[in-house]
Amino acid sequence: MPRNIQPLLNRLSFRQLQVFMTVSRLNSYSKAAEELGLTQPAVSAQIRQLDDALGQPLFDYVGKRLYRTQVGDELALATRNIFNEIERLQMEVAELQGSVRGELKLAAVSTAQSIVPRLLKGFLQQYPEVSIRVRVVNRAQALDRLQQNTDDLVIMGMVPSDRSLSFTPFLDNEMVAVIPAEHPFQKSPPTKIQTFLNQRLISREPGSGTRLALEAFCAEHRLGLKPYMELGSNDAVKHAVLAGLGVAVLPRVSIDAELKLGWLSIVPLAGFPLRRSWCTVHPRGKHQSPVALAFINYIQDNIPNMKAILSEHHSPS
Repeated sequence: MPRNIQPLLNRLSFRQLQVFMTVSRLNSYSKAAEELGLTQPAVSAQIRQLDDALGQPLFDYVGKRLYRTQVGDELALATRNIFNEIERLQMEVAELQGSVRGELKLAAVSTAQSIVPRLLKGFLQQYPEVSIRVRVVNRAQALDRLQQNTDDLVIMGMVPSDRSLSFTPFLDNEMVAVIPAEHPFQKSPPTKIQTFLNQRLISREPGSGTRLALEAFCAEHRLGLKPYMELGSNDAVKHAVLAGLGVAVLPRVSIDAELKLGWLSIVPLAGFPLRRSWCTVHPRGKHQSPVALAFINYIQDNIPNMKAILSEHHSPS
């Protein structure tokens, strides 16, 4: 161990770092004290000890709001790295003892949120001591989280052609042309795709995976794409179609229940469904925890049965 860090180590404790990270996350001494089961003076004392150890203040008040200083930002980054390594150590020790336990941190694009719970059900039956944290994000946020290496894995389609990313396709993502019940296309389906696209098309916002797939298809076939309405999630698009506001192109997995109930129908169009893949994605070269590796192995082992696994856990309510 380098001798020059020994004086700092003698003045730091994991408890102080835990208190610091809690204050940082909640932006409040009083809220941190409540969460940690401490008094506010005790929290303040721990932060003062860290200030003294580092020789710089970690927080500033601007108006009535608490902000981290530059030193606070650096300590937050270092502390996250320390806690991540301790978490990995805990998982590896558990693995050596013959069990997989710890936390699995996933991010999923909103389009995939209907399949993630079904994936996790079988995994948790196999590894009941694992805890799960899932963040549902849009595509731009998913790409940012990949760049920041925030999660163990990101589940998304339309993976960018970036050599810094490693991905594994595990399930077809079929995007279908959808109409509500009693739409005129029910009795007389259009023969041309452009006719469908001109029927008050309700679309995701630019940059979403679903929108990108449709844009690529339209560019390839020289079709015009002028949405009547743009919404921020596939669920919102689905409900707009159910309300009779228009037609849409949606991932089939997100409308299974509505199809079975007869509330929505698929229009048979040439070139449809658009086929992409759901993938697990992570930065290339990332050192995966035992829990993340167990989840990756679970998905890879079950790829041949993935459709059956997902349909088994999904029925209309």
